[in-house]
This record gives sequence, C-alpha cells and structure tokens, in this order.
Amino acid sequence: MSTAVTTGFDQLAARPYADVLILGGGINGLATFRDLAMQGVDVALAEQADFVSGASAASSHMIHGGIRYLENGEFRLVHEAVTERNGLLRTAPHYVRPLQTTIPIFSTFSGVLAAPLRFLRHGAGKPRERGAALIKIGLVIYDSFSRGGGLFGKGTVPRHTVHGHKRSLRQLPDLNPAVKYTATYWDASLHDPERLALDVLRDGRAAGGDRARAANYTAAVGTREGRVVLQDAETGAETLFTASVIVNASGPWTDLTNIALGEATRYMGGTKGSHIVLDHPDLLAATGGRELFFENKDGRIVLIYPLKGRVLVGTTDLEHDLADPVVCTDAEVDYFIDLIGQVLPAVHVDRSDIVYRFSGVRPLPGHGDLAPGFVSRDYRIESAPLAGGAAASRATVLSLVGGKWTTFRASAEHLADRALGLLAHPRRRSTKGVPIGGGRDFPITERARQQWIALHAVDLAPARVAALLDRYGTVAAAVADGIAADPDDAPLAHAPGYSSGELRHLAATEDVRHLEDVLLRRTSIAFTGGATPAAAREAAEAIAPVLGWDDARVTAEVERAMIHVHAADPDWAEASSR
Repeated sequence: MSTAVTTGFDQLAARPYADVLILGGGINGLATFRDLAMQGVDVALAEQADFVSGASAASSHMIHGGIRYLENGEFRLVHEAVTERNGLLRTAPHYVRPLQTTIPIFSTFSGVLAAPLRFLRHGAGKPRERGAALIKIGLVIYDSFSRGGGLFGKGTVPRHTVHGHKRSLRQLPDLNPAVKYTATYWDASLHDPERLALDVLRDGRAAGGDRARAANYTAAVGTREGRVVLQDAETGAETLFTASVIVNASGPWTDLTNIALGEATRYMGGTKGSHIVLDHPDLLAATGGRELFFENKDGRIVLIYPLKGRVLVGTTDLEHDLADPVVCTDAEVDYFIDLIGQVLPAVHVDRSDIVYRFSGVRPLPGHGDLAPGFVSRDYRIESAPLAGGAAASRATVLSLVGGKWTTFRASAEHLADRALGLLAHPRRRSTKGVPIGGGRDFPITERARQQWIALHAVDLAPARVAALLDRYGTVAAAVADGIAADPDDAPLAHAPGYSSGELRHLAATEDVRHLEDVLLRRTSIAFTGGATPAAAREAAEAIAPVLGWDDARVTAEVERAMIHVHAADPDWAEASSR
C-alpha cells in the first residue's frame, strides 16, 4: 500500500511499549486514552477497525439520563447520566445541545401496579404500557436528578410539563387524535457522535504529546511472552507490545478480545439496535422540531427525532450473536413504519423515504433470560492477569463491561483511576468541566457567534466559515486554514456543502485509511443519504493525492465504501449481488 501519511501502527511499532495499552477505539476507549494522557501517563491505544466504527457509531444520537431505567431501580446510573449530560452541555456545546422530548400518552393509570413489581424484581416481568400517572412520577424524579439533587435547585434544562388532549394537539396537530396527554421534558441531542469522539482523541494526543499514541486498523491478535501481538489490519505487519496495564474497552467484542489475550470470559450479552434515517419533509414538520419518544405496548421504545434535515427513527433491542451480520432487517423497518403510523397516522411513510440504515450491538452485560429492553445499562470493571509470561511481571487486564455514550467521561475516569492505582501514579487533574475539542471557546450566543465568524472569515466567505463552525465547533479555525492553504480547493458537485480541500484536510489530519472513514465518520455525507456512487468517487478522487491512491485504488475504495455504507441494508446487498 502506498501512503503519504504515517500510520498509527507505524508509531506503535517504532516504540512498542507504554504504561497502559488500551484495546478499543470507541468512545469509552478514547475517553480513557484522553484521561490518562491528561495525567501524564505513557498511553497507547489500538483499534482493530476505524475509530468509532463499532457500537459507538450506532447510537441514537442522544445524551440522556435514561428516564425509563428508573423503573428498574437504577437510580445511581440515572443520576450519574443526568450529571454527565449536564456537564456535556457545557463542555461540548458544539455537538451536545438541549433536546425537547415529548411522550404521547394514551392512558392514565396503565403500568402503575406493574412498575413497583418490576422495581422489586429488578426489571423482570411482562412489559406494560406506561400511563400518564407513572410517567409523571418518573419525570418528577428525573427533574430532581437534573437539578442537582433538589426539586428547586439550579439545573441545566427546564422542568417537564404535562398537557391534556386539546393542548397536546394544538402543539403537535399531526399526533394521533386518540392521545390523552403529552409529557414534555428535556434531554440532549448528540449531533455528531463520531466527530465528538474524534475530538476526544485529538485532545488526548494534544495532552500527552509523544506519550499518547493511537492507532486505528490495528488489532490485538494474541500474546507472546507476556506481550500483546498487534497486527496492522492492512499490511499484516506485527509488533510485540509491552504494557503494565491493558484496558479492554472493545465493547461488545470484550469477550473476543479477552480470548485473543488468552483468557476466556463471558462478560457480555449485547443486544442489537437498528435505526433508519428518512428524507421526509412532512414527517420532519410533524415533529415540531422535537423528539417524539413513544412506547409500544410490548414495552419497546421508538424515537422519532429530527436531525440534520432528516428524521432518525429507532431503535430496536434484540438478542444478537456476534457471529451473525449486524443488519437492519426488513422486519425492523416494518416495525418502525408501523409505530410511526401509530403516533402520526396522517403522515404516510414507506421504504422509499429511507436514505440510510444503521445497526449496532450494545455492549451490555450478560443477562440470562431478562428481556433485552430491561438489561442494565450500567457498567463495571473486571480485572485479571494477562496470560503467559513470568507471574511477577504479568500485566493486568482491566475489562470494561457495559457503558454508554452519555457516561463516557465517568466510566473513563473509573478505568483511568484503576490503571493509575496499579501504576502507583497519582491523578493530576479531573476531566470534569474540561472542554472537549471544538467545544473549547465555542460561541454560545448569536452575538459571540457572529464575532467568531467575522474574526475567522479572512480567506473564506463568512457563510462558509459559519458552516464550518456548525460542523466542527472551534476546530473549524484549523479546518478553514487547511482549506485556504489548498490551491485546488473546489466545491464538491455531489456532496453539497463540502469541498475537496476540506476532505483533503480531514484525510491528512484525522487518521483516514479508507474512503468509508470519510463518508461515514469524518462527515455526515452517508447519514444524510448523500453517499451515492458519484459522491463516493468524487470524494475518493479528492483525497487520493493525500493518501497516495492511484486510479485503481480509487475505484477499489469506491466499491469498498459502498459496501460499508450499505452494510446494515440487506436489500442493497441482495440487489448488488444480482
């Protein structure tokens, strides 16, 4: 492979040792990397595919406390999640923003008797539809957590409201006319999960310098003499890596990673969650700019969520074997369309409106016969010595079991503290309140926003700088400089709003190894339905000079990217094979 960019694997192979080696480049692994780098620890990270390409890429794009977990008695988790949500609204305002959420309610007292039994049985029992009374109780508790532990304390988001039939339909006229009430509360949206994770990675590297190295497309494939065998997924090259502490943050693949490390574990029991993205102006208008959060009678949750001019609909919660493909099945699509019809019966939706599907496996703990929707979203840390090598010098393997987007900072702090304890290395500082990436000095008022745009609109038009600010936060300053320094920059014909120089800057500075890295994770091109073959080829040709691709490689990358973009769509796979 010819490339003009030094890979992360090359950096790890050049110095194959560190105090801590993190396996897994999802949000939890990256956040632990950042935390340890901020403590001055020599830390390395290896991700077998691209950063944020596994479970972390399949989220519902929300930062939330998990109000429905209250019924399972998970008060600690909900309190922590709400606290972390409030923190992210301050530290990552470029991507995490307040989200008004409305629950349509079709009964008054349903679930009131079942909920205490579910609480006492830790979530066991038959799911029941929740009525207004039960939802009201839950929202009162949720508000108390949201506002710092007191019902009248100072909080980050407004309190909930409950409205009756008439007012509910005045606010959302396309709602099912059978609705009896609506309850509206506030959580937070996560506009660009992958980009926020890349900001976390960037911050870790900046904090640690040459003592904080991270490699994508680098897999842990075994151990030898007490060291971890790391393999470049592209070239097959291997290096033996030494570390005192190994953090297994590989999410749903935690048990598989431990097997590669020589220790068979059965910690995980992940469930599959799928989503569809629709280009449907009427559905977008019907949401009134807010998320609709609806529970089916079987206890499953569906969300209808306006985002980036599209509507995101999810999610399912199904048992899944990691040996099987992770796809959004036709049955799941039918389920989503049926539930949209229950909530918004006047809005007609069909498969032709779908512009993107995605699906992933949640990193949940093993749960036996417990229904997937009621499995704890909490996390824990398991510890074991690394297999092989001399007993006195064996590394310790810390496995993260569970974890969710909202609590990534907190779970990373716990992992980092465990690693610091094993290293006898004191914590220098907390990550609480530390701005993340483009959230640093982000202008949160319109006046401040216009001042920032005017300050940076030197070589680019103000409208272009404004778009970059929305896309990258204050990291947009560096992106704008990269674009301005590119003499061949030009708007992309098949990816409106992006330019060739912008993509080249991302390819040169953000660990891009393949075209799908750009389409799926460095940009929103795929999410919004713009990753057509023509757009893919235009993007590949734009970044080819940076990555050393010839014409044959460009063609191969386009074909590969189309497979990855449509990986969750079995209909596309079937059609393309004909």
